[in-house]
Amino acid sequence: MSDVKVTTAQETRGLRKIEIVGLTLVVLSLVGLLFNPSFISGLFDAMLKRAHPIIVNAFITGTVGVAIIISVMVGRILERCGFTDALMRIFIPIAKAIGVNPAVVIPAVYNILGDINAAGRIAGPILVKAGATKDEQKIAVVTMMQSQQSFSTFMFGILALTAVGVNPFVIIAVSLFIPLVMVPWLLRMTIYRDTKAVSLDELPSFTPNTPALPTIFNAAREGAELLFLLIIPAIGVIFSIIGALDYLGVWKPFEAGLTAVLNILSIDPKSGMVSILASPTLAMAQLKDVAANMNPKLVVGSVVLAWSGYPFSVIFGQLPAIWSGCTDLNHKEAMYAAILGAVLKLLTAGLIAIFLTPLLV
Repeated sequence: MSDVKVTTAQETRGLRKIEIVGLTLVVLSLVGLLFNPSFISGLFDAMLKRAHPIIVNAFITGTVGVAIIISVMVGRILERCGFTDALMRIFIPIAKAIGVNPAVVIPAVYNILGDINAAGRIAGPILVKAGATKDEQKIAVVTMMQSQQSFSTFMFGILALTAVGVNPFVIIAVSLFIPLVMVPWLLRMTIYRDTKAVSLDELPSFTPNTPALPTIFNAAREGAELLFLLIIPAIGVIFSIIGALDYLGVWKPFEAGLTAVLNILSIDPKSGMVSILASPTLAMAQLKDVAANMNPKLVVGSVVLAWSGYPFSVIFGQLPAIWSGCTDLNHKEAMYAAILGAVLKLLTAGLIAIFLTPLLV
């Protein structure tokens, strides 16, 4: 008798919201196949064509994927050689004055030296081990977004700055090193207040005891796992979504709006769009060849923007995937912190271009 009641209850259960969404998609798919069968195939083809060049040419057969593996390896070697413990000793006095855990600057420093993906994979667990709160881990993400994710991006940017007669040292100090202190202080005073300064005695050692050869080979394997199991899937998701939006006609208006914002902030739209949507390294490689004939403001703004955690694929794909797996943050929390960091960097680039450039030219 009870079985009959259960069956009846299941049969009379109302539709859930997700089931309504599913039924709507079924109906739309059938209507599309009946009246416009090329739409679904065209949508899929647009997603494929948008994601394929980035995944294959840049990450699988190109230099970016190899660079990620090498960056993880270099980062682990530095960690094994006491680099993290040395950074802690340097930043503890500053962090105490600000009132935050000194580990919040570690991801940004590793990012400056290597790669944003490797920085998250290596420095994320360091934050957890140092006892950083979730707010401090978010501060670390925002701070990391202020520095460039590739050494080649850094060097190409310096070439572009010298081409227009701007002293790179000033731009480097204002856009890369000062944010290591100012961003944690600003966020602690406003948004992320659950912070706590710690002394050196309260922190564990961050230098592992792994022998030299296992350190190198395990790091290379870790880099390969990071590339193929996290980064490439995240890239596929982001760029396939962009391809779908472009096919639906939604992406072009967004690009137009973004171009207008870059113009207002005195950032070269062509270089800025490449940095935000594709690759800051590619943007700087192109900019250094034409910078001499450009307005110095546009060059400075473009360089400062490229020295950041962009593009979108990092913010919405790679970074949340990596940080949610090695810290206390979930995907949404890591992504929101990355978005905040990206907005701060965009505004910083505009302010430096507009107000600082005239003093340097």
